[in-house]
Amino acid sequence: MGNLDKDIQKKIEDWLTSNYDEETRNAVQGLIDNNEETELIDSFYKDLEFGTGGLRGIMGVGSNRMNKYTIGKATQGLSNYLKKQFPDQEIKVAVSYDSRNNSQAFGLLVAKVFAANGIKVYLFDELRPTPMLSFAIRHFGCQSGVMLTASHNPKEYNGYKAYWNDGCQLTAPHDNNVIDEVNAITSVSAIQFEGNTQNILAVGAEIDQVYIDANKTLSIHPEAVSAQKDLKIVFSPIHGTGITIVPKMLEAWGFENVTVVAEQATPDGNFPTVIYPNPEEEDAMALAKKKGEEIDADLVLATDPDADRVGIAVKNSQGQFQLLNGNQIGSLLIYYVLSAKSELKQLGANPYIVKTIVTSNLQADIAEHYGVKHYETLTGFKYIGELITDLGDSAHYLAGGEESYGYLVGDLVRDKDAPNACAFLAEMTAYFKSKGKTVYEVLLDIYKEFGCYQEKLISLTKKGKAGAEEIQAMMSGLRNNLPNSLGGVQVKEIRDYQLSQATDMSTGGKTEIALPKSDVLQFITVDGDVISARPSGTEPKIKFYCSVKENLRDTADYLNLQNVLEEKVNRMMKDIVG
Repeated sequence: MGNLDKDIQKKIEDWLTSNYDEETRNAVQGLIDNNEETELIDSFYKDLEFGTGGLRGIMGVGSNRMNKYTIGKATQGLSNYLKKQFPDQEIKVAVSYDSRNNSQAFGLLVAKVFAANGIKVYLFDELRPTPMLSFAIRHFGCQSGVMLTASHNPKEYNGYKAYWNDGCQLTAPHDNNVIDEVNAITSVSAIQFEGNTQNILAVGAEIDQVYIDANKTLSIHPEAVSAQKDLKIVFSPIHGTGITIVPKMLEAWGFENVTVVAEQATPDGNFPTVIYPNPEEEDAMALAKKKGEEIDADLVLATDPDADRVGIAVKNSQGQFQLLNGNQIGSLLIYYVLSAKSELKQLGANPYIVKTIVTSNLQADIAEHYGVKHYETLTGFKYIGELITDLGDSAHYLAGGEESYGYLVGDLVRDKDAPNACAFLAEMTAYFKSKGKTVYEVLLDIYKEFGCYQEKLISLTKKGKAGAEEIQAMMSGLRNNLPNSLGGVQVKEIRDYQLSQATDMSTGGKTEIALPKSDVLQFITVDGDVISARPSGTEPKIKFYCSVKENLRDTADYLNLQNVLEEKVNRMMKDIVG
């Protein structure tokens, strides 16, 4: 261990003192005895950062891991901030957790630290989806909340999402202020792990019905559901929390023919049937898709472990089940909600939708067609939630989402909501079926009306300290060598969200971007193509997004046009990624 940096050695020595419990000390000593130098470096080279969305990391011992002490420190810091923000009043928080290994134990730990600080805790007594935590914060009138989840990350990970009193993940100024409070804790002795457990109240299944009933009031075409109550739906929770609520939600809306994928129905933090429990991945959707083929389903749905994201498969023109990407799913939802509400004259006063800067512009085109305003936010659903809160009653939020399979119809929560989206995707499928159309046919109709969009996402995983440095080097390389063309198409505008600045490449003129600073570069071509580069805020990845568009004159030409657009995307991506 002689090659270890002095700061790392000092941290390791601290974790071997009596400040830490025996199990933790033994685990650290085991890494030393087994000469696991790489693991020691990655576990201790930095403190696991309490970022703007909370914590996320690999579970294990060390300052850069998810464990009792890093979670305790985060909760103590949040407690300290809450007591400063809400002096002389009862402070209430909600705490929930998903199916990941240790999530329930971490949830109880968080509840105990809050309680020891004199804070009243509504602790879910069983795993539930992330959007239900957001809902519970508003329902119980809490000032904050915590969800123990690493969303769709691999099984080695866990995470800690912190929320404010509107049910939205922490945004400015609270995010940075909480970070400051967490960083101000320099010793584990400052963390109150025990005491005041009478402050912990159990939240049982009674909240399920409250949440389901509230969502059911949002239904646009209940008569279509009644007419298509036998719609064949396949659902997989991919070993996660979706099993606790999605089947109940679909049943409450009137769907009587829901088949759950048995192999993935039981919550299991090892996610035994998949590599990544992420509905963006074909592998994760494979069993659900197979079941859909077996029963000739109308709609296949699958949610990630904390049930805030949903993927779908539908039959294409050749009768084969096809996975739709996140942009397509979001665009279909936006189209259904806006077209249906427009026809019924239910758009409301000052209606709007929200999408992120890397989500398809097709959604903006649809909104414009129906006279609905569209807003753009940075990537991260908390920015959508923040906008909904900021606009309040001055405008009417209809729907919104991200290309990464996160959607929300109606404003019952301030986070992406897969049970809500599942209900609307099923209702949408029923409504279009009652009109003699499949979901796939409607998608092609949308492309014909608004333009055929083709999108692609490339994610490069770069793990550990070296990976983080490599990602930063890639972004610096792009900034230092801005391309004039991509795939043979001239670049018209470059947007650097870190500089909050857009540059017109033909004139050199610069305009301000009115969004918070973020490490994102965007290239817009003269054809209207958009390529974005951004390091992930929650995973050791750098992501490249590409979106191109052409007119589709006849839906029969779709496959040919799709191939042409795919070639264009690949040419452009090659110039960026290499």
